[in-house]
Amino acid sequence: MKKVYVILCLRLAASASFAEDAPHVVRWQNIVGVITAQGVDNPVSENIHSGTFAWSTRGGFASVDLTSGVARFHVEGLVINGTSFSGTPGPVPAVTGTLVCNAGTNSEVALNTAAALDERGNAQFSSHISNIPANCGNRCFC
Repeated sequence: MKKVYVILCLRLAASASFAEDAPHVVRWQNIVGVITAQGVDNPVSENIHSGTFAWSTRGGFASVDLTSGVARFHVEGLVINGTSFSGTPGPVPAVTGTLVCNAGTNSEVALNTAAALDERGNAQFSSHISNIPANCGNRCFC
């Protein structure tokens, strides 16, 4: 099954789309996609791969409570770009959201969610992520 990862590593972005409501709640206010050459996987980390299609969205958000593990994400209008599937979700049946703690370090941890993708490229997830480390720094939701 092909998966498209919802890439939101905003610690690298120039925009101010990342916010902390409290020391333990983090939010990402936009989901934009990933640009990659067709057939080329551009890993975000050793644990996260971008997939082999460029994709974009109309919008979305993600949030994680690092203490309770309550996690939510919403993706609107995910489409594949630059292939015969352009403008549609194509063969992608689901998206995976991944909370990465301590990204780029020896203690990096990647914790996954999954959500179905409808024919219009919309997906929602609302549940718990287990085993979030007590020290979840340098984080991204990918």
